[in-house]
Amino acid sequence: MHRLLQRLDHPERKLPPVIHVAGTNGKGSTIAYLRAILEAAGLRVHVFTSPYLVRINECYRLGRRGGGVLVSDDELRGVLERCERVNNGEPITIFETETAAAFCLFAQHPADVTLLEVGLGGRLDSTNVIEAPLASVIAPVSMDHTEFLGDTLPAIAREKAAIIKRHAPVICAEQPPEAMAVVEAQASRMRAPLHAAGQQWQVTVERGRLVYQDDRGLMDLAAPKLFGRHQFDNAGLAIATLRAIDSFKIGIAAFETGIVNAEWPARMQRLASGVLVDNAPQGCEIWLDGGHNAEGGRVAAAALGDLEERVSRPLVVIVGMMGNKDGGAFLANFAGLTRHIIAVQIPDRDGAMPPDRLADAARQFGMRVETAAGVEAALRSLARLAYEVPPRILITGSLYLAGHMLAANGTPPG
Repeated sequence: MHRLLQRLDHPERKLPPVIHVAGTNGKGSTIAYLRAILEAAGLRVHVFTSPYLVRINECYRLGRRGGGVLVSDDELRGVLERCERVNNGEPITIFETETAAAFCLFAQHPADVTLLEVGLGGRLDSTNVIEAPLASVIAPVSMDHTEFLGDTLPAIAREKAAIIKRHAPVICAEQPPEAMAVVEAQASRMRAPLHAAGQQWQVTVERGRLVYQDDRGLMDLAAPKLFGRHQFDNAGLAIATLRAIDSFKIGIAAFETGIVNAEWPARMQRLASGVLVDNAPQGCEIWLDGGHNAEGGRVAAAALGDLEERVSRPLVVIVGMMGNKDGGAFLANFAGLTRHIIAVQIPDRDGAMPPDRLADAARQFGMRVETAAGVEAALRSLARLAYEVPPRILITGSLYLAGHMLAANGTPPG
């Protein structure tokens, strides 16, 4: 990255001020809240996130007054070709090229803030070339990508915490104690002020509203539009981040508007219309979630539990995962909610887990398990069953699967 960025005349040094976000789960949702709040305050916000769901353009949002826009095909093609040309055939990964392209794009367009999501880990991630961010944000850390980041929680936390830079404030979500100890130690080494959930700030749910409190006071805000109890925590992390940055003076109205308006596709997203809905049992609910590790399964299951308390429906989980994921740990979260699992294979994706292997992982929990040729076939099979109450259907297990479903449904992210 340093070699390529030097050849590109160091665009990473010409960016609008950067908020750098790492973590295992919740990074994208936290960035969605940050963007929505900052835009509600009238600021222009560049955003680089990954992976995309349907089109690579989703990774690059250029800041504009009144709301950002995804980069155009022509501009993105041009900057990617420039990065490839300058690299001159030397070893480089696709994500490193995409990150360099983001820096070039954001350096060319004026904005007030850059939101930068870590791709994998943190220490060796291609985004970790930012020397002086406005803030370093650590979303919840859990077990994932163990083949790259280590097979213990402290090891993974060390990779994430390596984005912490000297004297830049660190805003940290609630963590398991062994992960929190790593973040605290790294913040201390870098003399970076630490703002930790449950210590310097806290967020609670009271009467269905989000209540945020820190040493500067209390805010009673409307609930996030994004569904699930974990979204209150993600919104709280975004609020704490912006209140920790002295240069921002954001009023309560912008915080509330941003929390209510933030959108992040394929995170407990309700599909109300489209091709998939047409193929499913009449009157059913279809939810789409890209969770793909044990913690992602836990928060999705908790959200489904909340839905069940409000309106009871039989639950069917249609799941497809990548071969390097722990299907058993993921599906264990749903054992108390459903007895019907349909395993599918992620289309057009090398390394996808075979449905039979995923089905074997589900059978240990005593569930009714079957396989289907794909999500559309699974939905059609359910439509032929006689339900006294239309079912609630969750399609989950992978962001790759979620992206394919949004495209097939005719509702790609905008």
